[in-house]
Amino acid sequence: MAIPRVRTRPAKTAAIAMGARRRKASEKQKAMAAASQPKQQKEKKAQEKLPPYKEDTPKGEKKILKPLDDEYHKAYIPSVVESAWYDWWEREGLYLPDFAEDGNVKKAGHFVISIPPPNVTGALHIGHALATSLQDAMIRWNRMKGLTVLYVPGCDHAGISTQSVVENMLYNRRNGLTRHDLGREKFVETVWEWKEEYHQKINKVLRRLGGSMDWTREGFTMSPTLSAAVRQTFVQLHDEGLIYRANRLVNWCTKLTTALSNLEVDQKELEGSTKLDVPGYDKKIEFGSIWNFKYPIDGTNETIEVATTRPETMLGDSGVAVHPFDERYKHLIGRKVRHPFVDRLLPIFGDETVEKDFGTGAVKITPAHDFNDFKRGKEHDLEFINILNDDGTLNSNAGPMFEGQKRFDVRYTVIAELEKLGLYVGKADNKMSIPLCSKSKDVIEPMLKPQWWMHMKPLAEPAIEVVKSGQIKVRPQTAEATYYRWMETIDDWCLSRQLWWGHQVPAWYVKVKDGPAYDSEPEYWVCAQTEEEARERARKKFPGKEFELERDPDCLDTWFSSGLWPFSTLGWPEKTHDLEKLYPTSVLETGWDILFFWVARMIMFGLKMTGKVPFTEVYCHSLIRDSEGRKMSKSLGNVIDPVDVMDGVTLEQLNEKLKVGNLAPKEIERAMKWQKSAFPDGIDECGADALRFSLINYTTGGGDINFDVKVMRSYRNFCNKIYQATKYVLGSLPPDYSPPAHAGKTGKESLPERWILHKLTHAAKEVNAALATREFSKATQALYGYWLYELCDVFIENSKSIIRDGTPEASKSAVDTLYTALDGGLRMMHPFMPFLTEELWQRLPRRQGDKTKSIVIAAYPEYDASLDDEESERAYDVVLGCSKGIRSLLQEYGIKENGQAYIQALNSTAHSIASAEVASIKTLSGKYLTTVTVLNQSDPIPAGSAVYPLGSDAAVFIQLQGKIDPDAEIKKLKGKMEEAARVVKEQERILAGLELGASGVAEEVRRREEEGLRGKVAEQRAFEESVARFEEMKLG
Repeated sequence: MAIPRVRTRPAKTAAIAMGARRRKASEKQKAMAAASQPKQQKEKKAQEKLPPYKEDTPKGEKKILKPLDDEYHKAYIPSVVESAWYDWWEREGLYLPDFAEDGNVKKAGHFVISIPPPNVTGALHIGHALATSLQDAMIRWNRMKGLTVLYVPGCDHAGISTQSVVENMLYNRRNGLTRHDLGREKFVETVWEWKEEYHQKINKVLRRLGGSMDWTREGFTMSPTLSAAVRQTFVQLHDEGLIYRANRLVNWCTKLTTALSNLEVDQKELEGSTKLDVPGYDKKIEFGSIWNFKYPIDGTNETIEVATTRPETMLGDSGVAVHPFDERYKHLIGRKVRHPFVDRLLPIFGDETVEKDFGTGAVKITPAHDFNDFKRGKEHDLEFINILNDDGTLNSNAGPMFEGQKRFDVRYTVIAELEKLGLYVGKADNKMSIPLCSKSKDVIEPMLKPQWWMHMKPLAEPAIEVVKSGQIKVRPQTAEATYYRWMETIDDWCLSRQLWWGHQVPAWYVKVKDGPAYDSEPEYWVCAQTEEEARERARKKFPGKEFELERDPDCLDTWFSSGLWPFSTLGWPEKTHDLEKLYPTSVLETGWDILFFWVARMIMFGLKMTGKVPFTEVYCHSLIRDSEGRKMSKSLGNVIDPVDVMDGVTLEQLNEKLKVGNLAPKEIERAMKWQKSAFPDGIDECGADALRFSLINYTTGGGDINFDVKVMRSYRNFCNKIYQATKYVLGSLPPDYSPPAHAGKTGKESLPERWILHKLTHAAKEVNAALATREFSKATQALYGYWLYELCDVFIENSKSIIRDGTPEASKSAVDTLYTALDGGLRMMHPFMPFLTEELWQRLPRRQGDKTKSIVIAAYPEYDASLDDEESERAYDVVLGCSKGIRSLLQEYGIKENGQAYIQALNSTAHSIASAEVASIKTLSGKYLTTVTVLNQSDPIPAGSAVYPLGSDAAVFIQLQGKIDPDAEIKKLKGKMEEAARVVKEQERILAGLELGASGVAEEVRRREEEGLRGKVAEQRAFEESVARFEEMKLG
């Protein structure tokens, strides 16, 4: 006979149960910090009295485990638990990929992640901690599942950012020294020295986070191996015609004096006239306006009015366009206007793309400084006049009046001079976007420069197809849609950067005697991997000619080398063992904000250079924002250092960090105000495990994450819960305890044991399924629920009475089950909390024959059908329901001693369960309960008892103490009775709706709703009967 459930949900509603449990988990997590404040403060004060912990384990040796009753181990202290383990893991080679004896990957397959290489420009932020936590969780999970696993670390040389930082450092620390003062060779040496220092800082934090990277395979985008890959790729793609030299407009940053790709340019939207700060100017510059002025028609007294949002560019004008059918200007087509400031005549020409009704209908054309005008200039054979030097000052083409002035100073002087000549008309607001350099925030200038470019459409088409065909899966789906939009409208990529730090372009200009000037003819360039090879190519290209070679001084865009990362870090272009066995890699986990900068380029390069996809899955995590929802930014002073969360930091120390940056005094003041509101007491030491678990739990695959340090603190408390639970279990094991050789059942387990083993195997099933589908938050919630609500709050508590009061056989069985539940729980948690789980797992005795040296390589728990026991869950729900009802009534009525409880079973099965599990019910009901009596359905209920109905199978009663006020109890019960009646009515409405559509309703759904109705009716009846009993008390 099936055991009826006391709860209203049926046995097979696992999804509903999981949802409820998650809601419960969420509610409890929110309450944890507030509920445990006194305990936290007491624990914190106790820890503050202790001097800093000194680790006695020699570096690289297996950790010396101290007794759990010493001062540093009584409670969970992250710095104590997390010490020593990483060095040992690394020395033992636990992070190296484990191949089969024949050199192939293991039968389970391989799993490889290449870390998105952080820029070697400074400290890691909380976003890096999120990425590392997610990547390492996948890595550790797959390693424990028996795959050949590799996690490749490394850094990016970050050309523009690194050169800018080092240039600023030189200027500020060495009395205005510039890179030009040092010279290229010495400057690059200086950057390498700087890189080594900051590179080690980055790696130290990654180790601190527990990232299980194979450091023997660490990559760097300017290492010899990766440099060879860059040269091979550039030369091959140039030979194939995909890379070409062209004199085209580029996005020029005058602050950094380099070209930028479109992806490195931000657009600032303006509604109208706005004054903005621009680097290099003391006053703000006006943007968002349109200025009108007139050009005089040569040889006449007429003028033609034009408009511009950039008045300074009129000095580079070389034509005026009108619509050929515009009656106002038809007679002027073919005439010329005279430039008022330089000796230049500008042709007036017809162009059907001109909008007659927009503005004046006449458009000034500046082909060398405007992307739209560039095209018109080519079509109408206009002169391309560059008026800017690389630093943003005007050159001689602007005329002697303006030469040498800064571009935005000229904006105002041009208007003033036009006014003097009577040619200025006026200005108006103009909604527009301003292009800004994403690095320096300088206003971008379109500049005509000979550069190296790459044709992108031939590479983009196959890269689109591999995603559409499913060879590469992009998660979440919103990221996939964005990927298509960008790839389908892709432009050619400007590869050149005017930098000294980076991969110098492997191209030489052949300066033939009496030939064209340097870089004036694209066909005089040769590309090669070495200068010797370049010279040989030049001889073949220009046989019998006398020539010299001059190498292009520019470097390649940083993203060019980054795009080769997945295969170059495995040894390409050499045919290495790693490349043969471990490529393609498995998952590329990154932020969606570099989907185009990096991910798309890796796919294109991977397909082109190796013929294979570089990875089979892309997972784009959310961006982390501050507690107010703002994007974290150095300029806002709200960037969170993960080390501060792991190690703890005072508010004063956070304030001091702001002062050593480059923030203006007003920005520092605003940032300090935010810090005070977000971290009024600083940040407590939370440790790597709590930080990792928090960040992974945040990852729902949805929107951005608002960082809240209180959440980190609550998970630090959760770590302490795991720590204390393990201490209890270890204390419950006999001194010579040896666990059973296998984790399965013996058939002699009690109901609580069957229940926890059932919960363990279902937690394993849920966590494995969630990780497989990258539903990270589901995985952490399943683990949180198992550890907190099932193992700690229920089974460990229940086991105390079994071990204490049971027979020797029952006690031994309970201890064995405790071991299995704990061991499985620690192994399940390891990918998320590597340090805590190793610290505790190493203290557990091993099963016979188990020589596993570390939890890092222990087997990950899998679903075991032999432990699946739905009947135990249904039965134990009776126990949990009764204990919950008793605790609730004891709390409601403030009963602190001699509590007397009665359980009225409403059927024989529930009666037998409750009778058999009285000890469990009593234990789980808490210390204020003295007796539990199980009643038959026909037994009278003691007078003066409060009721807690548990559905259609049982009701719990507590004998009230002291003087009882029947009227007060009746009033209280009537409120509950009315609510129960409302729920019954709603349930009847749902059932009636199901009956109307009977043919389309599954029997299981109808049965579930009918059972729910029976339970609610029973609850309503229980309240009614309780009211009747109190009415009798009034009469008696």
